[in-house]
Amino acid sequence: MHGGDRIAEVLAKQGVPFLFTLCGGHISPILVGCKRRGIRVIDVRHEATAVFAADACARLTGIPGVAAVTAGPGATNTITAIKNAQMAQSPLVLLGGAVATALKGRGALQDIDQMALFRPHVKWAASVRRLRELVPLLHKAFRIAASAVPGPVFLEIPVDLLYDEALVRDWYLGSASGKSLAARAMQFYLRRHCNRLFAGADRPQALQKVEPAVPEPDARAIRKVARHLRQAKRPLLLVGSQALLPAGEAEQIADAVQQLGVPVYLSGMARGLLGQEHAPHLRHQRRQALKEADLVLLAGVPCDFRLNYGQHIPRRAFLISANRSRRDLQLNRRPDLGVRGDAGRFLQRLAGQGQPQPAWQDWLQHLRQRDAGREAEIQKQAGQNTEHLNPIRLCLEIEDTLAENSVLVGDGGDFVATAAYTLRPRGPLRWLDPGVFGTLGVGAGFALAAKLCRPDAEVWIIYGDGSAAYSIAEFDTFVRHKVPVIAVVGNDAAWQQIAREQVEILEDDVGTVLRRSDYHRVAEGFGGQGLVLIDPGGTAAVLSQAKATAAAGQPVLINAHLGKTDFRKGAISM
Repeated sequence: MHGGDRIAEVLAKQGVPFLFTLCGGHISPILVGCKRRGIRVIDVRHEATAVFAADACARLTGIPGVAAVTAGPGATNTITAIKNAQMAQSPLVLLGGAVATALKGRGALQDIDQMALFRPHVKWAASVRRLRELVPLLHKAFRIAASAVPGPVFLEIPVDLLYDEALVRDWYLGSASGKSLAARAMQFYLRRHCNRLFAGADRPQALQKVEPAVPEPDARAIRKVARHLRQAKRPLLLVGSQALLPAGEAEQIADAVQQLGVPVYLSGMARGLLGQEHAPHLRHQRRQALKEADLVLLAGVPCDFRLNYGQHIPRRAFLISANRSRRDLQLNRRPDLGVRGDAGRFLQRLAGQGQPQPAWQDWLQHLRQRDAGREAEIQKQAGQNTEHLNPIRLCLEIEDTLAENSVLVGDGGDFVATAAYTLRPRGPLRWLDPGVFGTLGVGAGFALAAKLCRPDAEVWIIYGDGSAAYSIAEFDTFVRHKVPVIAVVGNDAAWQQIAREQVEILEDDVGTVLRRSDYHRVAEGFGGQGLVLIDPGGTAAVLSQAKATAAAGQPVLINAHLGKTDFRKGAISM
């Protein structure tokens, strides 16, 4: 077997269903080896999309996603997506092609110091030097990516370790022909170099299914948490993305939160954990609720900018935090009781320690009444007339038409944040957004992975018109690989989230103005169907047509012309 075959066998053993890639001469044997072993190779139009797709695949399955990119610019194109995965704590393995070992540092095509580039942005990075190292290093890559605090890893694989040994020897020795002393010396050097590359490669190497090390929360600490929780009169639970890292346990985590009965706010990948309606689940006025709470329980939620660096939680409230990361556990605000371990497992163990307290019912009712008041305000704002479509009204109409098995992908600023207020994911792991890095461009890659992992699901991309341009070319990928997603572009001809504050504070819209471009025609040019929505009266019909088109197997994009509102005035984060 050549190196590409060996890689494919390791991936198959790990249960990796898809390899995301953009082809390149440095990695061709990996693609061919994977195809031969039943791993579906999904080639995309930009390397960042391949990594975003691997990221989303990991979030939805719990198995590290895998992407393979060629050397040089193929690798550099992934850096933003890799950094996004690192900050989102998503486990993925990036396989990077590299120049032949004997040509490193000699001016070969696309030869750069890739290790120096990736080390700051991954949990672990290594370069394979001999063929016999390939399988053990891949096993190590999977173990590190998924264990403890998950994240991306990078494995650099030089091209001469991917092709058949006889072919590689011919490449090297055929380039050093001649009978001169210099030629013979070069032949000797290259022959010895090849011997080192392939020494021991014929020895049997056991393939193993790598099981990640999930940090278990301490049982004594959980009992302490349960005692404090029983004594609380106004407890509040915040569940974040990290709690869903054991994706296979999502239903059990949802059951645990329901069993606890603590008023709960969900964020990030935890959106939808409890479905559309659940009594303790709250959606609005979180900051005010935190001010009134006497106990705050953070499950996989750091005190970063989203909690105003911990200042949204009053000092008089007893703060409990469960987190895999020691750094995140104490970031900006040291908890009164910290539990180091997986937040999802923590919730499951805690649920077995007691029952909801009667004293919580008045507190919950108070919070739900305030929630209902905010919902009424949103409905009122949705009824306001704007030029073209009111974005709130559009989101509410999308909400009314969502299938029970739908998966929502958010990629954008203002329009996506409006959608986050109004759309209700139907269940666990049915909402995907970039996470704390706030990266634009995740939409196509995330949706690609979602539809591949859940082929029966109705997958929606909620795009801003700014973010759509980052990945709209992937409609070609959707068509070629028969991945029928529904994209909605909220087209307000602006980088509206930035423009709203910039114009008010600096009195200038420079750099924030776009055109009401024909995004639907771009989708058509790549083989999808494009729909344009300008008249509010036609919303229901257009949404119905889009759903029917996707159900028939064709990806579709709705170009929705939006009017301006002040719905999110003052909401920009720094």
